[in-house]
Amino acid sequence: MAMKRSFARAVLLVAAAVGACSTTAKPRPGAEPLSPAAVARADGGRPPVTPADIHFMSGMIGHHAQAVLIAGWAPSHDAGQAVRALCERIVVGQRDEIAFMQSWLRDRRLPVPDGDPAHFAMPGMDHALMPGMLTAEQLTKLDRARGLEFDRLFLTFMIQHHQGAITMVEQLMGSPGAAQEDKVFKFVSDVNVDQTTEIDRMNLMLEALASKGKTP
Repeated sequence: MAMKRSFARAVLLVAAAVGACSTTAKPRPGAEPLSPAAVARADGGRPPVTPADIHFMSGMIGHHAQAVLIAGWAPSHDAGQAVRALCERIVVGQRDEIAFMQSWLRDRRLPVPDGDPAHFAMPGMDHALMPGMLTAEQLTKLDRARGLEFDRLFLTFMIQHHQGAITMVEQLMGSPGAAQEDKVFKFVSDVNVDQTTEIDRMNLMLEALASKGKTP
């Protein structure tokens, strides 16, 4: 709960910082409105960043970190080969994306959340902070599973996790003025496509488990 309050406080501080920085691009009373080019120059040549952009990037770091955490359990929890291969891709891909999001925030002198996966296995943490994230009870259940049961639970929970990420993308794209910066737009588009594709694949893997009674 303390981490949840800390995150909320960080978002409020960042939103205030963005509002303060954006005042340089606003025209003075009675002055001619600034052109789009002038606004861009006042913001360092980049489209303005909104609190929704910052909330998405900050929240998705923790979201990805939890995915890296549970995907990293595959070898020690006797996952099947197909699930292990999927987990390896998730760990590599989402670690790279965490680094990108942290760099994006750092470049703008904004608070950078910790992306250490180990912090998302701490007892008592509110893992439902972002859509789709596993609860403490779900983490415990998955951690106790082995072999076929781990495969089944992992795929079920990771589908939930990915669907939460897609919800976050939809919320961002529905926010006025958000995702206007090229890097943000490309990143969220890639997240949407990648997560949707992996959901389809994981559903097929679950069907294989149910029909064949063995690890896909």
